[in-house]
This record gives sequence, C-alpha cells and structure tokens, in this order.
Amino acid sequence: MQLSAQPYEERLTAPRSWWLISFLVGVSFALILLPFGILPTLGGLVGGTAAAAVVASSYGSVRIRVVGGDLIAGEAKVPVTALGSAEILDAEEARAWRTHKADTRAFLLLRAYIPTALRVEVTDPADPTPYLYLSTREPQRLADALVAARAAAKPEPA
Repeated sequence: MQLSAQPYEERLTAPRSWWLISFLVGVSFALILLPFGILPTLGGLVGGTAAAAVVASSYGSVRIRVVGGDLIAGEAKVPVTALGSAEILDAEEARAWRTHKADTRAFLLLRAYIPTALRVEVTDPADPTPYLYLSTREPQRLADALVAARAAAKPEPA
C-alpha cells in the first residue's frame, strides 16, 4: 500500500514593511517631480509606488513546493528520491549555514527576512550539489512533506 504524500506549498512573501517602503519610494518620486506641478507629482507617487511594489512582489513570489515526487524550490526541481536527510535550522544555525558553513556548490534559496531554514542533503552521485538550503517559515512541515513524498515514491515490494 502506497502512502499518499501530502502536497506542500509555501510562498516566501516579502514582509509587510516592504510595502511601506514601496509607498515611501512613491513619495520620494512625487517629491522629485513636485516642481513640475500637481499632475507630475501624482504620477510620480502612483508610478513610483507601483514600480517599487512590483519589485517587492516579484522578489517575494518565489515558492517552495513538494508535488508529484519532486521538490520545486524557486527554479530548482529535484526528485525526492535524490534527496537525503533534512536538517531543521533555527535562526542561529541558519545564519551559520548562510555564512561560514556554506558550501559554494550548494543550492541556496535565501530570504534574509525569514530566520529559519531547512538543509536537505543531495544524495544523487551525478549531482555536484552537496545540499539544498531553503529559507522557510515552516521547516518541520517541509521536512515532513519530503519524508512522506519519499515514502510514496518508493516502489512497493513484489
């Protein structure tokens, strides 16, 4: 009997403060255009806010998913059968793996505004990537989803 793996999906959205910063970018554009009149000022406010919001939204649109036997993290797509153990990293340990413990060959999906992470070993001998570092707000749930997906991907004994 195969277990049905629970799909996992997380969007690493930008923090709320970034939306305030987007508005402040619009205000600064408005102030720059203030000498040219009220319409350019309003255009600067709307245009600057919209441009900054698009940048914040696109940076925060990266997703981590475990679906159909694959881990999809940003642009990386790795079969769960090529992954080994997962280590949950608290804020201090995550910072260490982003800095002095980091391997330059590793795949890093970093978001500095997310303090916790999951480090997953890559066991595929053909892949030079030693591990995946994934910033996540729910590292335990992601680790559980990977375990369930690996269990579901194993062939049943005959």
